[in-house]
Amino acid sequence: MTTDRYPLPALASLPDDIREKLLAIQEKAGFVPNVFLKLARRPDEFRGFVAYHDALMLRDSGLTKGEREMIVVATSGANDCLYCVVAHGAILRIYEKNPLIADQLATNWHKADITPRQRAMIGFALKVALDSRATSDHDFRELHAHGFTDEDAWDIAGIAAFFAMSNRLANALGMMPNAEFYLMGRVPRDKKA
Repeated sequence: MTTDRYPLPALASLPDDIREKLLAIQEKAGFVPNVFLKLARRPDEFRGFVAYHDALMLRDSGLTKGEREMIVVATSGANDCLYCVVAHGAILRIYEKNPLIADQLATNWHKADITPRQRAMIGFALKVALDSRATSDHDFRELHAHGFTDEDAWDIAGIAAFFAMSNRLANALGMMPNAEFYLMGRVPRDKKA
């Protein structure tokens, strides 16, 4: 088993802006994802990573939140990134209210229960993540045929490229997913009294 190569910093040791962001995430999720703690070891990199992540994943566009996560899970599966498949698989299951979709996309997207539009999106995303030099006008025509705009294509490419970088960093640093992610979206949450 691969071990986490870099220790996670204590929240109290982090700059105020980063600590406040992590505490807000903890309040919402119930825990702090290891990726954020890991990157917080290098405050400038943390800020840059989170800013670009949020610009890609939270902006208004022709992609749903679930579709964005589909891109992350499929490309992370192709890149053998345990952290991103597990963490973003949990988010995808929640957004899509489907406990099966993340496993399908991470292992064999061709057999996943997704729409033809989503198939075109995933095909393009995987090409960007694995062989970007092979992208062509044909890829954009295929996306257009499924209702995607050029701006949507940029979003798909940006997400695929960003997470290809993130996959490589997570793999190289031995980043391990939080245990909490494994059951999220698979089993009902405990109802609070």
